[in-house]
Formats: sequence, C-alpha cells, structure tokens
Amino acid sequence: MASTENTMLLWIFFPVIVAIILMLSGFAVVQPNDSRVLILFGKYTGTIRDSGFWWVNPFTVRKKVSLRIRNFNSQKIKVNDLHGNPIEIGAVVVWRITDSAKAVFDVENYEQFVDIQSETAIRTLASEYPYDVTEEDIPSLRGTPQIIADSLKNTLQTRLEVVGVEIVEARISHLAYAQEIAQAM
Repeated sequence: MASTENTMLLWIFFPVIVAIILMLSGFAVVQPNDSRVLILFGKYTGTIRDSGFWWVNPFTVRKKVSLRIRNFNSQKIKVNDLHGNPIEIGAVVVWRITDSAKAVFDVENYEQFVDIQSETAIRTLASEYPYDVTEEDIPSLRGTPQIIADSLKNTLQTRLEVVGVEIVEARISHLAYAQEIAQAM
C-alpha cells in the first residue's frame, strides 16, 4: 500500500515540479543599455528595452543586443582622391543600435555590416574630394575637416539606418599622401 501511495504522490508532484521549473526558466534580467529580442517558434514577438527583471514565455528565444555606444576604428586604407593622387585615410566611427529587431533580422551580422559599410563610405568619401586645394571655397579632405566629417556621418547614416544603427559621430583619424607621393615631395 505504501508503494501505491508513493507512486500516486510521484504522479502528482512530477507535473508540479516540471511546471515550476518551466515557469522559472521564463525569467530574464535586462541590464541598462541592453535589450532582448524575443522570438517564439520562429516568429518575432517583441523587444525588451527597459532594464529590470522580466518574465517572458519560457519557450521564447531571447537574443541579447547591446545598446551601448561603440567605436569602429578603420584601418589605414590606400585610395585615390578626386584628382587621382594616392592617399592613406582612416576614420573613427561612433555608433549604436537604435532598433534591436532590425539589427538581428535584417543582416547576418550587424557588427560586420557596420565595419564593411564604414570602410566603403570612407573609400567613397576619399574619391569625392581632393586631398588639398589652393582655393579656400572648395572643400578638401585636409582643408575642411568639419564638412568632411558631416559628409561621412550623413553617408554612413544613410547606409546603416536599414539595420537600426545611429551614427553618433564620424571623423577622419588619419590622412596623408601615400608613401610613393610623399617621397617625391
């Protein structure tokens, strides 16, 4: 008889224990400047952006996305300016995620996407302006740093808004004639 009572208690407590474990697995902690993208059985169900202790459906996948400001420091790349002179240029891009869902779903890897788009924008910018000019009213890479920074920032913002990225600042960090030109001067 004791064996029957133990079996009956086991049948009662086992589902209760499983339900408790399942309910506890639904808790999520979101730190400040973090977010969680929630996916339930392959369907986007929402984003948690507010920090705190949350309970969500325990079957959801929770992808963590940092909302902190980040820096991208490009390599020094060799390109030709508007006049065809080979130059070395590098930039610093300060960015952050503003839409977690776009960052997760619209590209394979949003950090790599930011890197590639930044390098492409720097190359494009360098080819649109001359390195230096003698006339003051014509913008140049060396002579008008604020105009160049604004142009780079606007170009990057246009390229990266598709993945929910905001460009906080973009500036040229390195600008010089390439070695072959510098030696001739």
